[in-house]
Amino acid sequence: MKRLPLFALFFTLATVVSASGQTTAVPPAQKSSGGPGVGEAKVAVIAFQAAIGKTNEFQRDLADLQKKYGPRRDQLKTLSDQVDSLTKQLQDQGTQLSESERVSRARTLDEKKKELDRETQDAQSDFQNDLQQLVSTIAEKVGTLMTDYATKHGYTLVLDAGDQQNAMVLYAVPSTDITQTIIDAYNEKSGVPAPPPDAPGAAGAGQPGVDAPQPQPAH
Repeated sequence: MKRLPLFALFFTLATVVSASGQTTAVPPAQKSSGGPGVGEAKVAVIAFQAAIGKTNEFQRDLADLQKKYGPRRDQLKTLSDQVDSLTKQLQDQGTQLSESERVSRARTLDEKKKELDRETQDAQSDFQNDLQQLVSTIAEKVGTLMTDYATKHGYTLVLDAGDQQNAMVLYAVPSTDITQTIIDAYNEKSGVPAPPPDAPGAAGAGQPGVDAPQPQPAH
């Protein structure tokens, strides 16, 4: 039986962050009278996407989002099991059924498949919209904090070292990387405690596990 592609949405975290960056501009750096003089440059790098994903606030809200969609994942699993059961019945009993009964069951199976596809697409679309809103919200706040930090510490330029696709940074010494500094400062400012290591939204290496609603294959 043909299944919809599984909705692997870590993304798509990178895709969503990039998309949100188009609509949520990082506040422009302000001029600082205490920074380097004209002609002097002080450059920092940051893995911006990883910074967003590693904040305690993002991980907490991501866990809440995944809990919110738990009932819809269960609903899709139930529909998927029904489709598998109807398919097996039709395959096993097809030759024993009358033509009218076979046609009726085939029609029921087709309707159930369409319902599963429709519900899956709707759930995935709703989840992606909610996730993009979450990422956009955190990205804006992380961007504001990063800009304030750069201004106060006299940085004239901050480059995104996490954008592998566009390769904005090919090399940087570790001392220029402010990613963890920004994460720590954000967590302190937000006051949100770190989630337990086994929590649904707990991230490893800046890659939160995003579990979008999707039908689970029957075994």
